[in-house]
Amino acid sequence: MRSLLAIVVLSFAAFTPAAADLAQESTQHGDIEVAVSLDAAEQSGSASASVRIHAPREVVWSLITSCAEALHLVPGLMNCEVTETAPDRSWQRIRHVLDYSWYAPRLTYEIRAAYEPPSRVSIERVSGDLRVLRGSWALQTDGNDTIAHYAVDLAPGFWVPHWLVRSALRRDLPKMLRALRARAEFVQEQKPG
Repeated sequence: MRSLLAIVVLSFAAFTPAAADLAQESTQHGDIEVAVSLDAAEQSGSASASVRIHAPREVVWSLITSCAEALHLVPGLMNCEVTETAPDRSWQRIRHVLDYSWYAPRLTYEIRAAYEPPSRVSIERVSGDLRVLRGSWALQTDGNDTIAHYAVDLAPGFWVPHWLVRSALRRDLPKMLRALRARAEFVQEQKPG
């Protein structure tokens, strides 16, 4: 889960009054659904997304809980480092560095990810450049497929142009989910038997 959340951080990096026209937006990108709710006055928002993946949830789980995989799936993620792990592996503290582009500030933040394998990951901001970051992944088995549901609440605590929000929501969040799906399906195809 660790770094897949990073893309949504960018998705909400700009909750400005000019973004009011994005107050409620739901889009369909093939079989990927994305819904967004922004509160322009408070510079905060939430999003949810879901995707069907033709692989068992254990495969998807292994990807969303891997820093190494996240570096390949999340646009702009430069560093993902586990800084602390519970003795029973029920949670981890993770540091992310996200450098989306020259026109957006570099973000460094830490999250605490709580695990309920192989079905749920809950994330909460611990420290860093973001004011609020709470999210979750829920993996649901549907026959041989996995339905991955993703939700996040975010308040960045700084201003970013609203066009960046539109770009991240319309292009990068579905792009990340497609990358997750493609990687999970590739891993599943490589398994013997």
